[in-house]
Amino acid sequence: MSITRRLAVASVVAALTLPTVLPGAAHASTPDVPIAPVPPGFHWGVATAGFQSEGAAPDSNWRRYVDARAETVHDPYANATDFRNRYAEDIALAKDLGVNTFRVSLEWPRIEPRPGEIDQEALALYDGMVREIKAAGMTPMLTLTHFTHPGWIVDRGGWTNASTVSSWLSFARLVVSRYAGQGALWITFNEPTVYRSFEERNGGLNVFQSDAMMRNLVSAHRQGYDLIHELDPGARVSSNLAVKPPPLQWFDDAAFIDKVKDKLDFVGVDYYYGASLDNLTAIHGLTDEFWRIDPQPDGLYYALKTYQRKFPGLPLYVVENGMPTDNGQPRPDGYTRADHLRDHLYWLQRAMAEGVNVMGYNYWSITDNYEWGSYRPRFGLYTVDALTDPSLTRRPTDAVPAYREAIAGHGVPEGYLPKRRPAWCALADLRTCFAPLPVAAGAKAWAEAG
Repeated sequence: MSITRRLAVASVVAALTLPTVLPGAAHASTPDVPIAPVPPGFHWGVATAGFQSEGAAPDSNWRRYVDARAETVHDPYANATDFRNRYAEDIALAKDLGVNTFRVSLEWPRIEPRPGEIDQEALALYDGMVREIKAAGMTPMLTLTHFTHPGWIVDRGGWTNASTVSSWLSFARLVVSRYAGQGALWITFNEPTVYRSFEERNGGLNVFQSDAMMRNLVSAHRQGYDLIHELDPGARVSSNLAVKPPPLQWFDDAAFIDKVKDKLDFVGVDYYYGASLDNLTAIHGLTDEFWRIDPQPDGLYYALKTYQRKFPGLPLYVVENGMPTDNGQPRPDGYTRADHLRDHLYWLQRAMAEGVNVMGYNYWSITDNYEWGSYRPRFGLYTVDALTDPSLTRRPTDAVPAYREAIAGHGVPEGYLPKRRPAWCALADLRTCFAPLPVAAGAKAWAEAG
């Protein structure tokens, strides 16, 4: 997963000095624009990732960061949520929600623990996951790299070494060949620029090596895209980007997504946080207190409008969206996970009503998991006390019936009023400083509600 981490927060302050409307920004719309029901064929999904959920993590960059008690590691890894033994249970929970897409990552460190040595038990594990997803009537969304690479790759210099590209392509060939013909959606790299930021932050590379890592990730994606289409004809391939407040988003886009735009079948968008002059709480990301950041649901609308303008010929997919709570405790402001889910679906449907081509939405995540050094941020539809509950019981949050209802109803109904007002002076579109984005019947209802 991913969320906009510490380096993204720095962009909030920088953006306050921007004097003009952003390139590709959304156009404020009229109050009478309805939201669109989600059409048949839409990918309703949930997501998880190997290192964060499987347990028994093999030697990798992140296994080493945790074992060394790196600066960013707050909790021991423990056994995560034991997804490697409980994937059938979690997939069944997803099926009960009504979702038709399940995202997992296929961990390179587990599959190839030493150069050229393939762990057949690991392949059997992922065979079982894909088989279970298919048996539940779902589309597998398979991520080839979700922030982790094998320890032996670390020893060779990680992604700063150009030979990592060919090693990764060999791994990709093995995996794609094995799961070709399953109707999978493929993600090459999860949030490449956040991947780079994590490596910098944890000491995996210094700032002078960052360009080399990005060059090699770009090369690997471009070649991987062609490889997937060769081995799994008709499959759709992408790499999901993490939406950050401008201007950092422009630099991130220039570093990766702009360089692979001809090697994408859809644009994967991960949206967690926005920023505006009336909401600068993203600053709490500097201390990893992500649960203290006030959600800004209308930021998803701006992100979708922006990337539709940037990539007009490609559909968009919200690959990750979710809300952390502090160890599963209610937010002090009373805003619930169900509120958060419905509000974001409203803005997604609003964008679709205005012509944005959105093909899918994944909630991050199906269960709580190991959020890159800590179990404290809880994102799960089902909460799990990984450090204190030996049984790792999955307990539903209020978002479970909310998501089930939304899927069955093709989204939130027309007339739904978001719990959160649209932002004033959103950094993603500075025109909102003068004319906040209107919502049908919203101003009157909010005024009456106080």
